[in-house]
Amino acid sequence: MIQEGFSKDKRENIQQEITADFVVTGGGLAGVCAAITAARKGTRTVLIQDRPVLGGNASSEVRLWALGATSHMGNNNRWSREGGLIDEIMVENLYRNKEGNPVIFDTVLLEKVVNEENITLLLNTAVSGVEKSDDRNIESVTAFNSQNSITYTVSAPLFCDASGDGIVAFQAGASFRIGAESKEEFGELSAPDEGYGHLLGHSMFFYSKPAKHPVKYVPPSYALDDITKIPRYQLIRKNHKGANFWWFEYGGRKDTIHETEEIKWELWKVIYGVWNYIKNSGEFEGVENLDLEWVGNVPGKRESRRFEGLYMLNQRDVIEQATFDDAVAFGGWAIDLHPADGVYSELAGCTQWHSKGVYDMPYRSFVSKDIDNLFYAGRIISASHIAFGSTRVMITCGFGGQAVGMAAALCNARNLQPKQLLENGKVNELQNELNKTGQSILDVPIDPETNLLSKAKVSASTSLELSVIPAGESWLKLDVSAAQLLPLRAGEKYSFKARVKAEEVTELEVQLRTSQINRNYTPETILESKAITLNQGEQEIAFGFDTSLDEDQYTFLTFMANDKVSIQESDHLITGVMTVFNGVNEKVSNNGQQTPPEGIGIDGFEFWIPNRRPEGKNIAMEISPAVASFDVSNLGNGFVRPWKSSNAWIADPDDANPSLTIEWDEKKELSEIRLFFDTDYDHAMETVQYGHPEDVIPFCVRNYKISTLEGELIKEVTGNFQTINAIKLDKTLSTNGFKIDVEHPSGNVPAAIFEVLCE
Repeated sequence: MIQEGFSKDKRENIQQEITADFVVTGGGLAGVCAAITAARKGTRTVLIQDRPVLGGNASSEVRLWALGATSHMGNNNRWSREGGLIDEIMVENLYRNKEGNPVIFDTVLLEKVVNEENITLLLNTAVSGVEKSDDRNIESVTAFNSQNSITYTVSAPLFCDASGDGIVAFQAGASFRIGAESKEEFGELSAPDEGYGHLLGHSMFFYSKPAKHPVKYVPPSYALDDITKIPRYQLIRKNHKGANFWWFEYGGRKDTIHETEEIKWELWKVIYGVWNYIKNSGEFEGVENLDLEWVGNVPGKRESRRFEGLYMLNQRDVIEQATFDDAVAFGGWAIDLHPADGVYSELAGCTQWHSKGVYDMPYRSFVSKDIDNLFYAGRIISASHIAFGSTRVMITCGFGGQAVGMAAALCNARNLQPKQLLENGKVNELQNELNKTGQSILDVPIDPETNLLSKAKVSASTSLELSVIPAGESWLKLDVSAAQLLPLRAGEKYSFKARVKAEEVTELEVQLRTSQINRNYTPETILESKAITLNQGEQEIAFGFDTSLDEDQYTFLTFMANDKVSIQESDHLITGVMTVFNGVNEKVSNNGQQTPPEGIGIDGFEFWIPNRRPEGKNIAMEISPAVASFDVSNLGNGFVRPWKSSNAWIADPDDANPSLTIEWDEKKELSEIRLFFDTDYDHAMETVQYGHPEDVIPFCVRNYKISTLEGELIKEVTGNFQTINAIKLDKTLSTNGFKIDVEHPSGNVPAAIFEVLCE
């Protein structure tokens, strides 16, 4: 028994001091990725999270699906899902949780963190104070855990604020902004006026479920009593739930930090009023058995403070796809701004303006200009309000967090401060270390000098030469324009054959298109066009183009819309090859074409987007000469996803036992072999609620083995589903080479490998 008598002095909580190499405040996806990345490089890291679970807005407390540059596959950013650790997390979640249960996603994040021996995780622990060693350096943070009543003092040479509101940076005295900049400061022509508002609000969601019997609903007294106070109330659907109600937003006219509790109460008022409308208004049929399963208790915050770094991203960087020597990540979500009045606004719930492709995010935007040992991650990074409309989404935040974690590890190993990584080429080392983990920084390949494969002879049992995409049973009706996206070679003139069905005599227009910028997938350039007269019925068409490419580039073989015509599809899937359509995706403001008003600095262009599996099949065709963009020369080029070309070795589908052989002229010392497989970087892989057709991406090599040239087994893997497999050898292997035997993922999908990294 513990018994303690009266004390005339006040009692103090238990005090605990922790010393680390790196302290991350905030356990959303940005903070999680920063902490894990640093820890995996041997950096002793403390991750402080004020909630009982990780993930922030992606957690079961808020339940927003996490997305980034793929934008629900509704933009022109092909193969743009973020790589590295955030990809590992999303692929793991897909394998365990293709239905999108947010509680399961919680466990995926928690497991990833607690499995890292170099991370000390403090859940339910809120940072409340900062101590500085001098004007420009943080010495420690103080945090209180409401569950165990312990006050922690956590000290380190390096800190990262990924807290969303920037509690550490704010208390440390760093420069910050709230609201929108003027048009003049950065030349941002789409800067909002007062009528639209300068700040995004919070959102809260609810879930419903059917019961086996009628369920009555009596609203609380504080529920909204007049649904017409929500101007967009007619958008409410009885079968919508969770993130479908992202537009239940409020607070853009308030202090989104200090008035969060008031904002939360207003959102509760809206949700319970909306549910009353669904259940009791008589406007909806078949709702008698619907039950209110869950309502959020924590609002999902969008915007508050943004902190000033060494560079501030702005609208022109996003729309014009600026390039930076210190790029460490990329973004690709639209500039997505919301009216400050939120759910009570007469305006559309959001305004989304897309760029023609993905854009660089520089390291300098993650480094404080004022506090020398402080990084920023997540939605508080150095970006204008307009650019923040794109950088704020969660997978982009996690992607940037990886860059911060790797930078912290390099700084820790070399006793440097964050700014010093910009000196003497050190940022190139940062980029390379990130790329070796799958970051895929735009136009920055893995340095061949850090990959022993570059000194090897690489051969394959076979390589795909794509002359035929085999025909299947299904036909695609050309009620919208469709294109086969192919990685064609410079200097070649290609011809094609396809099978079509016409309901009557008609004409089919076929175009060869490319992007003006070779790294984009917006096919605004028409190289050549053919008009083909069709007879009624099924027939083969043959056509060729006199135009050849000046450089290797993805090209769109485009069949223009004609609702009297269908074209034969294929059931075969091929890495780096896909179909896209001049289609619509209302979730991301895509109506087939972006048509901005004059004078806001936004481009107009067509959207060419894929269909999700099981739709979105390739178009069956014959190609001459064969597309020869899939051989072993792609291995060692440093790119680990389709980018200007396929960048993959693909085995011939008829090769029953595909294999790669890596040979050196002299023995090399190997400690790790890293394989980069295809988990379809074009699939958006939303984390929760959306649901996906499969738990393993069909392009991914499941089974393989690695052996010495003498036949001694090094590693055999069965049932793989991850993008990157790092084979760490128990002891250094001195060898002249090794062989990789792979199995095709299926009869309709040939085996593919993007990169083999040998260290």
